[in-house]
Amino acid sequence: MFRVMFHEPRIPPNTGNAIRMVAATGAELHLVEPLGFDLSEPKLRRAGLDYHDLASVTVHSDLEAAWTALQPERVFAFTAHGTANYAEIEYRSGDVLLFGPEPTGLSPEVLADPHVTEQVRIPMLPGRRSLNLSNAAAVACYEAWRQHGFPGAV
Repeated sequence: MFRVMFHEPRIPPNTGNAIRMVAATGAELHLVEPLGFDLSEPKLRRAGLDYHDLASVTVHSDLEAAWTALQPERVFAFTAHGTANYAEIEYRSGDVLLFGPEPTGLSPEVLADPHVTEQVRIPMLPGRRSLNLSNAAAVACYEAWRQHGFPGAV
């Protein structure tokens, strides 16, 4: 239903946690290379537990390859610098929820990409830099899924 995209992720357990999250929600996970790890890395496998076979995970060679494959109508770039509140977006099936690498976040070039519909943020208390990547992706994905009534959930 929803597509979570990690642009150049660096920390294996974050991607492992995201694999588990997309398996639990029915979302897709799209990883844009270069990755900061090998997909067979033990820390990634351990974080994803036995969910790898239940998750939809696609690796793209670069951002243009991802756009070509996905043909997205809407892309929401999650950034601490965004002005729109993620919970005020009315998510639609097929939306891409785009997250940047740890610890830098999305680059200005990616944020300026014409596919990006809007830059959004997850509210935090003042003086906090950012949420953990997999936590931010889970917060956003579950909000999008909640808006649709958690279809297929038990």
